Amino acid sequence: MELVNRMMDAFEDLKDAIPKPVVSGFRMAQDEKMERLATVPILQECTGRQLREVARITEVMEAPPGTVLTRVGQPGDEFFMIVDGTAHVEVPSGATRTLAPGDFFGEMSLLDGGPRSATVTAATGIRLLVIRRRHFTTLLREAPALTQKILVVMARRVRDLERSLSNSLTGD
Repeated sequence: MELVNRMMDAFEDLKDAIPKPVVSGFRMAQDEKMERLATVPILQECTGRQLREVARITEVMEAPPGTVLTRVGQPGDEFFMIVDGTAHVEVPSGATRTLAPGDFFGEMSLLDGGPRSATVTAATGIRLLVIRRRHFTTLLREAPALTQKILVVMARRVRDLERSLSNSLTGD
């Protein structure tokens, strides 16, 4: 029994040491959300009404450096747009990339229902706008041009990954 108690104490200590994102711990006024959303490249062609609807369905999330925002292989229920800070992306092949304000991630799991394809970790303190799965279709419906833009970015990411893999196989 003593062993079990020590294991439980160790687990409690470890649990407290893991950084946790703070969702909705920071409030952002609707107008500020709209201003931030207007700077996200995939949303720049949205009308004021569309931005207002997108702002309505977003939550603000802040996380300290080192917080794992998505983990490869895990289910995904959120789409993220970076407002402030940077994030480090790593895919199973070992390819890495840095995301900055205006970049987004998490769309693939919402589009196909599959698990996360990459691990994304906050490289700095980060503030994100988050859209949950149940609202993602609303986002695509409210901003029709967004679907094409997301597909273009996804295609670019696949091409970059293929190029990276090709280079690693040829020794370039």
